[in-house]
Amino acid sequence: MVDAWPFVRLGEICQVTSSKRIYAKELVPSGVPFLKSTEIIEKVNGQDHSSLLYISEKRYQEIVKQTGGLEAGDVLLTSRGTLGIPYVVRSADRFHFADGNLTWFRYFCQLDSRYLSYFFMSPLGKAELTKCVIGSSQAAYTIAALKKIEIALPPLPTQRRIAGILSAYDELIENSQRRIKILESMARAFYREWFVRFRFPGHESVPRVASPLGEIPQGWEVKRLADVAKVNHAQINARSAPEELHYIDISSVSPGQIDSITTYAFADAPGRARRIVQHGDVLWSCVRPNRRSHAQVMHPEANTIASTGFAVLTATKVPFTFLYFATTTDDFVAYLTNNATGAAYPAVTAPTFEKADLLVPSVALLRKFGDATIPMAEEIHALQRQIQNLRRTRDLLLPRLLSGQIDVEALDHA
Repeated sequence: MVDAWPFVRLGEICQVTSSKRIYAKELVPSGVPFLKSTEIIEKVNGQDHSSLLYISEKRYQEIVKQTGGLEAGDVLLTSRGTLGIPYVVRSADRFHFADGNLTWFRYFCQLDSRYLSYFFMSPLGKAELTKCVIGSSQAAYTIAALKKIEIALPPLPTQRRIAGILSAYDELIENSQRRIKILESMARAFYREWFVRFRFPGHESVPRVASPLGEIPQGWEVKRLADVAKVNHAQINARSAPEELHYIDISSVSPGQIDSITTYAFADAPGRARRIVQHGDVLWSCVRPNRRSHAQVMHPEANTIASTGFAVLTATKVPFTFLYFATTTDDFVAYLTNNATGAAYPAVTAPTFEKADLLVPSVALLRKFGDATIPMAEEIHALQRQIQNLRRTRDLLLPRLLSGQIDVEALDHA
């Protein structure tokens, strides 16, 4: 039990520090990645980086000489903005990180770094981290406070067994995330090859004709998005509202995926919980479209509702996968960004989406594309559900393992 394990301050069993500061003038167009909290969170979630900054190889080598550099097993903790997300550095990692954005834990003494990362993820660890928060406008941790956190410290072999059990779930999650990336790349490659490069089946025999978007294959048309899809087709009101709803907030959608859905009684739901969503819909955040907060909705529960901060695109005359890829290209993102209004919070409106030009191929080719990509979307959805279940199981085990309620010694002999 945890009562039998000594509590030790982190500052006594590892070094708690930060990085060498990098100034804006030191950033370069390419070189060694320079990561902030946002990029570390993306790494934790298995996502591609939405944006990257770099420092020169020369500056990186200077930092390594001064600090010793990151080593496999070091732990980074997001310490500004989104707080308390741990990342264990891997042998293949090669980057520098922003001073103040991330806290660096290294040089461990009788402390397994993976055990430390799971401690930060546990309810007890989160409670300890909450005590370290300063600031109101921008919350952050201080190194001095983090050093004082007390952690229950079982023997090192026990720590490693606990970390091994939990990391097995994380490895399965990572495998599923890799499969999702492969499927998404395949589906987007289909779209790009057929509808951007015009190398679709039978393209050799189809002549090109002039259009407002340049030369396009004969039989294709340039249409407004409103001709092939509805925007914000339905919403709830007080008279038609369900007793309970499942809410998708703007903050819960990151590029390409819905990270979380929160269940509310209607009376307690945010006032922006109004947009009705259905299977195949595309969600696009209207605020700061350059951030690419979009996702495809797959098999939602009944009464799933999105924020009015989203544009909800419902395919009517094209496969829903075609609509998703057509509205998430770099060109479409640039169109939204260029048509956004407002200085502090640049945003687009439903008419911005409705007026967008889309290149629509023949019905036969659309059908072929749907037949090829909808099964991929279904498999991606199944993998995402699997990831949710794995995370749920891991998170149920986490506090029981770290509190000693589950005897890992007994598990070894079971």
